[in-house]
Amino acid sequence: MLQTYHQLRLDLASTLAGFLEPEEAQAESVRWFEDGLGRSRSWLAAHGAEPVPAAERLRVFEWLRRRETGEPWAYIAGWCLFRGRRFQVTPETLIPRPETELLVEAALDVGQRLGVERCVDVGTGSGIIAVSLALETEWHLSASDLSPGALVVARKNAQALVAEVQFIEGNLLERVPDPLGLVVANLPYVDPADGSTLQRELSFEPATALFAPDAGLALTTTLLSQARARKAPACLLEIGAGQGGELCRRAMGHGWGKAMIHQDLAGHDRILVALA
Repeated sequence: MLQTYHQLRLDLASTLAGFLEPEEAQAESVRWFEDGLGRSRSWLAAHGAEPVPAAERLRVFEWLRRRETGEPWAYIAGWCLFRGRRFQVTPETLIPRPETELLVEAALDVGQRLGVERCVDVGTGSGIIAVSLALETEWHLSASDLSPGALVVARKNAQALVAEVQFIEGNLLERVPDPLGLVVANLPYVDPADGSTLQRELSFEPATALFAPDAGLALTTTLLSQARARKAPACLLEIGAGQGGELCRRAMGHGWGKAMIHQDLAGHDRILVALA
């Protein structure tokens, strides 16, 4: 008897539940159908009793083989959504997190209050921050990254979404010309000592985009110093839980006039805002 779409989704959710929480497995199985096979929930309700073609069954089984190793669905699909826009992601780039939307929102708020005309996204990765800000403001956007592979992905995303961003290969602000304008960044902030405690999916993401020396604070501290020395009006950074107090002290020590922390919905430190 041929497997139907309805049975395939039930079997998929059951298999995913072997290594995911049940609710997460159900939600992910729906994403596989919607994002991977292009079969919406309404389509499935109307056509769930139809047999699944062999080619689609094989495709799902191959995805499942990769997913069982811990590979994130976003890498398998090759894209994910950020602020309602579709961004390509590869193992050269981090997978966008919802928390990073808080950084974009804070940048929009601070940038508009300060009347900035320029903004630089440092460590751009797949380009989600720079592209989002370019599409949602009239600012001149530039973005830097040390990884040539990440910049390839970021440029493709900017082209696909018709966003004007100047991409620069280089370390932090070293090759970014003045004037800087607003500085925003989601730099590596995970303590290498915590590596063994992280979920296995993170092992598929680039370690250089996750971990930083000095308990995860080294790169953010350097950027705070560079941005202040280059007279940026503000520097906004995504940070790790529990890092806010120390980074505020470091920001003030590097000459910033004011430093404050925004927390995420879980009550964790998430965004550092340093103002000149």
